[in-house]
Amino acid sequence: MTEKQFFDWQTSGGTDDVMRLVDCLERADIAWCAIGGVAVNHWAEEPMVTQDVDFVVTTDAIERAVSLLEDAGFSYERFDWSINFQGHSKISIQLSTEDFYRQFPARAVPADVHGILLRVASVEDTLSGKMKAWATPGRRQSKRIKDLADIARLIEAHPHLWDRLRDDLKKQLQPPEASP
Repeated sequence: MTEKQFFDWQTSGGTDDVMRLVDCLERADIAWCAIGGVAVNHWAEEPMVTQDVDFVVTTDAIERAVSLLEDAGFSYERFDWSINFQGHSKISIQLSTEDFYRQFPARAVPADVHGILLRVASVEDTLSGKMKAWATPGRRQSKRIKDLADIARLIEAHPHLWDRLRDDLKKQLQPPEASP
C-alpha cells in the first residue's frame, strides 16, 4: 500500500479532497501553504495520520479561495479565526484567517506529504505555529499534548530549532542529542 493509498483509506477518500484543494489554489496562482500537522508531517522523521488539513493564504486571497473551493464542491462555515471546509471525505479543511500566519505563504516550500504534492510552511514557521497553538489559552489538554508531541518531533528531526523554543517548552522537552 502506498502512502497515498494509506492516507486515502484512513480518511475515507481524503486524497481527492486534498488534491482538489491544491488544484484550486494552484490554478488560481494563490500564494498559500499547509500549516499544522500536515506541515509537521513533512518536516518530521515519521509522518502521522491526520484528518485535518490546515492552510493559510495571503489576506487579499481569502475570499477568492473561499469562492474557488465552493465552486469545486466544498461546503464551508465561517468562524472567528478560520473558515472550515468539508468535501466528500472525513478530511476537515481549515483556512486560518489569523494575522499570525499571513507571511507563511511567502516562505513556503514544495513538499510531498502522504504522496500528495503541495506547499508547506517553512520548518521555522511550522515550529512557530505549533508553539502558538500549544500556548493558546483554553486549548483542550489533548490538543496541547499533540502540539507538544509535534514540537518534539520537529526538534528531533531538526535539532537546530531547539534555540527557537520558549523557555517553558524547554522545561518540558529533552534537548536534542549532540551530533558525534
